Amino acid sequence: MKIEIEAKCRVDDLSVIRSRVEQLDGGHVARMLEDNIFLDTHDRQMAASDCGLRVRVLEVVGNGKPAETVVTFKGPRQHGRLKSRREIELAVDAAPAMLELLAELGYHETIRFEKRRDRWRLDGCTIELDELPILGCFVEIEGPDDAAVLAVREKLGLSNRPMIKSSYVSMLWSYLADHEISERHVRFEATKIDERV
Repeated sequence: MKIEIEAKCRVDDLSVIRSRVEQLDGGHVARMLEDNIFLDTHDRQMAASDCGLRVRVLEVVGNGKPAETVVTFKGPRQHGRLKSRREIELAVDAAPAMLELLAELGYHETIRFEKRRDRWRLDGCTIELDELPILGCFVEIEGPDDAAVLAVREKLGLSNRPMIKSSYVSMLWSYLADHEISERHVRFEATKIDERV
């Protein structure tokens, strides 16, 4: 059983963090464009149990390969200093067929959003430099345990930044509700993630 352990914080400028990772000899993995589709039952069983079901269409920038589709289930958040929760992921061949199958099982799209992600590796941890429409820029550090994640957080000079335990989808829901926005497909104007699914 995989447990996702991460620290997330908001930043003003991702280029500053990118430069720090480079100075620390971090390894660059990939730049990606994501289309994240979250699903739930009509009576919101997933949300009520603090779980998540996502179909992600992921395009690695510049590798010339077709987009990948990954289905993820996230269990309830566990108590602790860092955000941690059970996670099950599997790659599938086609997002449309997967979404059709999930619809037959009673899971329907509730919200969908794009994300730009730049992935790095440092000291056994994965560092995600994320940009989302509306929400802005964030750094996520995921690692094997709290100590490793917190050590990388300190190396990046982020120890003074408040940690965010809310998921991006939760933050988007709150923003849309607070601003009385009915749109449920949140996109970058300039991003070329098209209607693949």
